[in-house]
Amino acid sequence: MAIIEAHGLTKQFGTRTAVEALDLEVTEGEVLGFLGPNGAGKTTTIRMLAGMLAPTSGHAIVAGHRAHGEVEALHEVIGLLPESPGFYERLSAWRNLAFFAGFYFHINVSAQVTKYLKLMGLWERRGDRVGTFSKGMKQRLALARALLHEPKVLFLDEPTAGLDPEAAGEVRELVRALSGQGRTVFLSTHNLAEAESLCHRIAVIRTRLLALDTPEGLRQRLFRHRIVVHLDAAGSEVLERVKRLTFVRSLETDGSRLMVELAEPEQKRPELVRAIVEAGGQVLEVSEEKHSLEEVYLRLVREEGPA
Repeated sequence: MAIIEAHGLTKQFGTRTAVEALDLEVTEGEVLGFLGPNGAGKTTTIRMLAGMLAPTSGHAIVAGHRAHGEVEALHEVIGLLPESPGFYERLSAWRNLAFFAGFYFHINVSAQVTKYLKLMGLWERRGDRVGTFSKGMKQRLALARALLHEPKVLFLDEPTAGLDPEAAGEVRELVRALSGQGRTVFLSTHNLAEAESLCHRIAVIRTRLLALDTPEGLRQRLFRHRIVVHLDAAGSEVLERVKRLTFVRSLETDGSRLMVELAEPEQKRPELVRAIVEAGGQVLEVSEEKHSLEEVYLRLVREEGPA
């Protein structure tokens, strides 16, 4: 069941189109990675989905509420971590969270503030002014603020930016836990390794949506499925024998490695190895060619060209 829907969502600033005709569905409990270069429309999309910015055309429905038109009801069921969260610097962490928690009538302010200060490792600093916090601590406080009212949908704009590796790891574990609880996470990030480890599907945007699929699905769409055979040496007899195999679609060599595209990879792999051995090749290792999410992302963005 879709909990986030975008239908033809478009935003123009004067003559510049920031987001163009975005159609998108995100299911309940899904972590969706939202990737794109700077200026691609990621933050603008989040602001429209969160009811903070009116679209020029199209519309979005989030958790059953129209994003532009039912803003108050929408904000009861979503949480937002903006790219640059702001706080009252002279107030303590506790008073900051208590102030924001006061906007929600259905929660126990003291209990929720206590819960999330402890969860984010800020309990011991609850009485300190936020102006004394590091960037990483402020980021964790911002996450606590976004979660105070137990939202169904969480929009995260670069949630681990500026965090040290330990703190970033804690945030990622929290995102996994939230998904396990059935909450939906819309994650905008430049960290491709983070996106691959956390996200069920990946959306790549550059003003318009370029691709939407699982990481593995994107790889299959953009790259050929090739078997990599590592040999002691790739002699001419081995190469000729492989070329003659009717199920070999393509063959490339890189020193002692053969990169072979097969018509039926799973069924024909043993036959390929047997033919190489019969031709005198000493097989050291057989694997599948792997492509990182970074390679997938760069191919999509580069093929699109300048925005």
